[in-house]
Amino acid sequence: MRITDLLKDCSIDLAAAPKNKQDAIERLITLMEASGNIADRKTYLQDVLAREAEGTTGLGDGIATPHAKSTGVKAAGLAAMTIPAGIDFASMDGKPARLFFLIAAPSAADDLHLQVLSKLATLIMDPDFKEALIAAQTKEAFLQLINDKEDGKFQGTSSAAASVEGSKKLLAVTACPTGIAHTFMAAESLEQHAKKRGILIKVETNGSGGVRNALTRQEISEADCIIIAADKNVEMARFDGKPVLQTRVSDGINKADELLDHAISGQAPIYHHSGSSDASLFSVDADESTVRKIYKDLMNGVSHMLPFVIGGGILIALAFLFDDYTIDPSKFGSNTPLAKFFMDVGGASFGFMLPVLAGFIAMSIADRPGLAVGFVGGALAAKGGSGFLGALLAGFAAGYIVLGLRKLFSRLPQSLEGIKPVLLYPLLGVFLMGVLITFIINPPVSGINTWMMDSLKGMDTNSRILIGIIMGGMMAVDMGGPVNKAAYVVGTGALASGEYGIMAAVMAGGMVPPLAIALCTTFFGNRFTEADRKSGITNYIMGLSFITEGAIPFAAADPLRVLPSCIIGSAAAGGLSMAFACTLRAPHGGIFVVPTIGNPLMYIAAILIGAVVGCILLALLKKPLKENEEA
Repeated sequence: MRITDLLKDCSIDLAAAPKNKQDAIERLITLMEASGNIADRKTYLQDVLAREAEGTTGLGDGIATPHAKSTGVKAAGLAAMTIPAGIDFASMDGKPARLFFLIAAPSAADDLHLQVLSKLATLIMDPDFKEALIAAQTKEAFLQLINDKEDGKFQGTSSAAASVEGSKKLLAVTACPTGIAHTFMAAESLEQHAKKRGILIKVETNGSGGVRNALTRQEISEADCIIIAADKNVEMARFDGKPVLQTRVSDGINKADELLDHAISGQAPIYHHSGSSDASLFSVDADESTVRKIYKDLMNGVSHMLPFVIGGGILIALAFLFDDYTIDPSKFGSNTPLAKFFMDVGGASFGFMLPVLAGFIAMSIADRPGLAVGFVGGALAAKGGSGFLGALLAGFAAGYIVLGLRKLFSRLPQSLEGIKPVLLYPLLGVFLMGVLITFIINPPVSGINTWMMDSLKGMDTNSRILIGIIMGGMMAVDMGGPVNKAAYVVGTGALASGEYGIMAAVMAGGMVPPLAIALCTTFFGNRFTEADRKSGITNYIMGLSFITEGAIPFAAADPLRVLPSCIIGSAAAGGLSMAFACTLRAPHGGIFVVPTIGNPLMYIAAILIGAVVGCILLALLKKPLKENEEA
């Protein structure tokens, strides 16, 4: 069936000026009446408004398609109206609606209105076609445009624009601190949006498995612009002299078109490598660039630290699993040869945690000259008792010490340039770091660290439950973002100091969001589309593997329902983990390290209860989909 079979010239109103949304709908129904398709105007109007109350039919980009399947309709039909000035229709993107198609279908029709809606949506997503319809001066021209579009004869202006966009060669780099989900989601988003627009783009991913699809020197030299969507530092010296946009990895996921527009505009700033990390060149929240810079430096240290912590932590946990406590309780974890092997290897890996953390924070700030100074600061923090907090401070101090030395020695003769990185920076940097960490950082921080750990261990059950609730809930607030990472960093810091309950609560809270969504898509499937139900299955695997980011697509699509449900479920799991006195010596691993957990059965129960709570809350907040929403 063609669209023009359902749309008559008597049901078209061009250049209309309704007062508001209600007036626009009533005018469209009057047009529909003119075609003889309405048997009961009042009933049909009620059904259209009821559909609108379930969720706006303003598709965004200036388009609205109010519709209903109603007993007040005797024959399927369409009505169309253009409002060049636009009116507020509560559209999904908040923009005024300018092009309207009203769809009417009898209640006995076999989803005819859905078929027409799908066909219409496909056609009017072409921006040139949409604008041509809005600009049409006569009803005949309006109908002819639709016929031409259905026949493939419509000639818009987008081909010229596409050729301009298609002539651009863009490169991109995506990276997140853990390199598990956000990195690849941003890459996929940029690639898909570029493909739709005919833009050539290659995306390099800096993920947990290393760099993939690496950009070559020739590709960089030929690129018109490079997009860096990263929450940790990436190798930037190669882009010296090229137009570069730097932003958060989340913008690569949610604002791909905006980034592409800026990249092909020719207005991207030229990047000049200074040997140190740079402030964001393209950010929606420009006034937060300092905070974001600190976050990126911290996450650069955390991302490099994680392999040592995870590998070593799991091996240490296995040492306790395979040991015999009764042989010598004072040496539990090293009594048997197998346990001692795991403890020695895991301990060696775990011992690099604080030096690597401080070293790569310093490197993020001051490039390679900061690495050695930061490593020494982290090692001295571990030796001096200031632990994780001391290493954090040492990392930032080391970076800014080297920056200060760089500025101090900037006036030396050019002939001495070669001795700066191999002699002056490491010699003076390590000396100053040693003085700072030994006499200024370690004494107070080690006291604070000891007090905090003693306080945590001495807390009553209710206080520990509250901490578990907070840590678990934080893991679901932004699912891999700064709040999530803050909770994880606290957990690993406590782990390094010998407090194992917080890490257990953190991992339990992080496992709940994808598991809650997976359960909800399975047992309350009528609240999700078929595509959502299929992707929900993968959340079982991601949740069991402690990959919180699996819940991000669902949270992004429906944050007002998904986020509260997941946060409450995660908080419940974290609180129960503390209440059951569960402990975790491995900072990752999900269900695969449960045998190494203190009180494993109750830990599984805490996670399951949290996931069920999140699932039920989400099911209560989300209504079953109507057949048009399902489509």
